[in-house]
Amino acid sequence: MVTKVDMQGFRKRWMARFAARPIPGARLIMAALLLPSMAWAQNAASDQTLLAMSEAYRRGQSGELTRLLPSARGHVLEPLARYWEMRVRLDSAPAPEIRAALDAMAGTYWEDRLRNDWLLQLGKARDWARFETERPLFRMNDDRQVTCYTVMLDAAGSRLPPEVAAERVRELWLAQRDAEDGCATAAQALLASGHLRPAVAWQRARLMMEVGRGRAASQAVGLVRPEAVPTVDAVAANPAKYLDDKITAIRPRTKELVTLAIIRLASQDPAAAASELDSLKWRAQLTAEERGWLWGVIGKRSAQRLQAEALGYFARGELRFMTDDHLAWMARAGLRLGRWDAVRDAIYAMSPAQRGETGWTYWRARTIEALQDPDAGVARAQAREIYETIASPRDFHGMLAMESLGLPIVAPAPPEPLTAEERRAAEQNPGLRRALAAIRLGLRGEGVREWNYQIALHAPGGMGDRELLAAADLACREQLWDRCINTSQRTREAIDMQQRFPTPHREQVVARTRDIGLDPAYVYGLIRQESRFVVEARSQVGASGLMQVMPATARWTARKIGLSNFQPQQIGERDTNIQIGTAYLKFALDDFEGSMPLAAAAYNAGPGRARAWRNGPVLPGEIWAENIPFEETRDYVQRVLTNTVNYAALMSGAPQSLRQRLGTVGPRSVAAPAENTELP
Repeated sequence: MVTKVDMQGFRKRWMARFAARPIPGARLIMAALLLPSMAWAQNAASDQTLLAMSEAYRRGQSGELTRLLPSARGHVLEPLARYWEMRVRLDSAPAPEIRAALDAMAGTYWEDRLRNDWLLQLGKARDWARFETERPLFRMNDDRQVTCYTVMLDAAGSRLPPEVAAERVRELWLAQRDAEDGCATAAQALLASGHLRPAVAWQRARLMMEVGRGRAASQAVGLVRPEAVPTVDAVAANPAKYLDDKITAIRPRTKELVTLAIIRLASQDPAAAASELDSLKWRAQLTAEERGWLWGVIGKRSAQRLQAEALGYFARGELRFMTDDHLAWMARAGLRLGRWDAVRDAIYAMSPAQRGETGWTYWRARTIEALQDPDAGVARAQAREIYETIASPRDFHGMLAMESLGLPIVAPAPPEPLTAEERRAAEQNPGLRRALAAIRLGLRGEGVREWNYQIALHAPGGMGDRELLAAADLACREQLWDRCINTSQRTREAIDMQQRFPTPHREQVVARTRDIGLDPAYVYGLIRQESRFVVEARSQVGASGLMQVMPATARWTARKIGLSNFQPQQIGERDTNIQIGTAYLKFALDDFEGSMPLAAAAYNAGPGRARAWRNGPVLPGEIWAENIPFEETRDYVQRVLTNTVNYAALMSGAPQSLRQRLGTVGPRSVAAPAENTELP
């Protein structure tokens, strides 16, 4: 995605990328052409009814939805029509009407979606009798708020020991990012019963203050100390002022507020927060636990700024009081400075769950090799055993483990071909047929949700491998490449690389990359991450098309390559999008001296940030990528390079190297041409 990072909403971009847009009736035939191979029996009139209902739902026009609903009966998307009609009046409809609507959609995604919405409403209304009647019928079981309400009621009804309920709610509440009702209500009940300790509320407030969620922090504090909520709001707005005004932190409740203030200050100025924490008044009065957490926050913020002081901050606190996020940044800071002892200490202080993740498993093995403890031979053997547990072409660190073992990165053998019966079962699956019908009408968001539900949640455990391969095959044949890729990626054992790494528009991409000197595997790797080959994809911040190009970037690039008479709407056209997106990528790659990870980072987060991130020591590409401060860009760069290697293996049939493409990253070479400061 070209230079469009939004610092506040950065992490939400991917989930909200493909918002549904009703396609006007005049474009209905064009929309149908998107699905060329399936035979569709719906007539144009009923399709028009669905499109009209989509618009009415968007506008919240309850009366219009009720008027149109009879005309949608018999349509393959009738369950969706019923959902729209009931959802807009869910807060006022009588329970028998809601249940009748649920019965009319029985077994579909839209039944479960409406029940989810109703359960949330019943929970907020404290209508526990109806909630407990409907809850066992909820199949998706993927809503944190609903789960919290359920755990609370199970404890109240003696179906779950309250201690177990308190621990479950604690986990769910601490993981929740927003000030939602479900887990807060359950926490409040368990706080009142004494089964949840008040310290958990303060812990949640710390976590929320650390990620800039002041409202959620205030909500947490309000459950244990309502009168302190205005102070929490003031801390979020101006932590330095609050700390200047405090004379003592001797009382526990004051100490908690001081802790919140230093957490907030650390996000603005780690050095100022460190100076504050090191002052005599706080050093003497804050507990070891509070100080340990705070040094973890300060170290994390310093590490995210790529400051050499970060490890010194971490060293000031006890690791057992730091969160997994703090420890991850301590490990990254250690990698950046070549301090393998710090990497080791951070990884071993992590929770078992985080320490067992593929990435930290890989770095644990690298640490053993680097430290050679107790000796080189034993260390190599231990590291090899660890690499073998994660080596795989599926992901970034799995590929690095393969290379550490000396294994070639090649495309795995394809699974057994699908049978005609397996393909037919996918074609006749009611949920998949509804999803395809919705996408055919331009209701992509609705179709994607229905598809995902059908493959993952409709049956316990989701579809099996052969069913997933057949569903992915169906999506590929319909040229729904995003569903093809995402569905095939869910297989546990069977891996079909042609499904996971398709090459749509191959003639256009290969010809274009040949003309301008780009690696087609790199371009495919980037497009796969940007849009999953959805030509009409458009992000919330305005990036468009296969290569997700921003309007300003498109205009600049069009001028640079002499694309005369370029109009902004042309960026949605496939060939123009490829032409401009590849040209910009080539400009970025040239400006960053051929470094694929740097160019990918510039494409996602902007060249200015990529230039800042390269300053410092010369690092192996995998260590540099691990230290990218933005979580999304870090994940993006790792995935684009992993995609690139897989595409190269498929397209060439030859073994590939991820490390070779990562190279080394450091300050600009003195022999390099001047920076292209015009690059947007």
